[in-house]
Amino acid sequence: MSETYRVAILGATGAVGTELLALLESRQFPLSELKLLSSPRSAGQQLQFKGASLVVEAVTAASFEGIDIVLASAGGSTSKQWAAAIAAAGAVMVDNSSAFRLDPAVPLVVPEVNPEAAQHHQGVIANPNCTTILMCLPLWPLHQVQPIRRLIVSTYQSASGAGARAMEELRTQSQAILDGKEPQAEILPHPIAFNLFPHNSAWNDQGYCEEEMKMVHETRKILGTDDIRISATCVRVPVLRAHSEAINIEFDRPFPLEKARELIAQTPGVKLVEDWKASYFPMPMDASGKDETLVGRIRKICRVKITWSCGSVAIRSARGQRSTPCRSRNCSWSASGSNPSARRLEQAQAPHRPNGSPSDMTCDNPCNNPL
Repeated sequence: MSETYRVAILGATGAVGTELLALLESRQFPLSELKLLSSPRSAGQQLQFKGASLVVEAVTAASFEGIDIVLASAGGSTSKQWAAAIAAAGAVMVDNSSAFRLDPAVPLVVPEVNPEAAQHHQGVIANPNCTTILMCLPLWPLHQVQPIRRLIVSTYQSASGAGARAMEELRTQSQAILDGKEPQAEILPHPIAFNLFPHNSAWNDQGYCEEEMKMVHETRKILGTDDIRISATCVRVPVLRAHSEAINIEFDRPFPLEKARELIAQTPGVKLVEDWKASYFPMPMDASGKDETLVGRIRKICRVKITWSCGSVAIRSARGQRSTPCRSRNCSWSASGSNPSARRLEQAQAPHRPNGSPSDMTCDNPCNNPL
């Protein structure tokens, strides 16, 4: 490819597509051509980019001729439908859907975790599920130093994950309830305003929904191991933007809490937010529209020295940002022979307790640990 890129956004009018457009502009991605593609139903709309109006085109096989990179976020069936045409045109598809994530021949990439995997693409690079990215970012530096044995994660997923129409439904339902009216659910299966319910994806015979199983299989593929036991519970909550997670992490042996906190704070794309005295931790309102994944409230599980929990919140990192190559330009694409995270752990200073944060001492509360 040349120093500038010819880029197409497939699904340009959707919630993620418009976010991709904004990121290409804010990151000043080196474009020589930008093409906005959608279904015939959305064709003809105009979107703003760098002060100019771009007309959205109906996608056809000819749409990809001369294109270098296709940022696809129009759903799995659409990605599968146009994958052959994109490959025939010689373009690389960075796909945000679940269509190719578990295909052994397709790299599943989080730039801050496994950027080298992208080197082995055969025309498609898969972008992980939003909740998977959010979890893997703070886990990766810890897993490099000390293998993770088990994960128990609960997610609190915003309406934005279901698209722009779900976000609008949350707004209209909220107003309806405040006006004393009955909320009507059309996009999501139940009213989302002032309510919460399990993630709206298909259930398997073990009682897990598809979203939960995505977290299991994708996390193992990204981290490069099938040895981690993972249980996920995914819940839709009445928040416009920014998914949140509570993560319980179990290691093979004791992991000093302050050293883990230090590694997380030094991780690219992650911001440690912990003010214990002010009871200030990651919140969706702070994360919305920001690039970093916010992580905080890291503490040990009572009476168990090898297990601790944290909370994390993000939005753009979970969708548009990781789909666009803008972020990848800042990452090294070659694997290092040394382990900088391990060196940081060895060189860490004596633990301290910023803002009254918990220490590694055994929890005083005699709670019953579920593990």
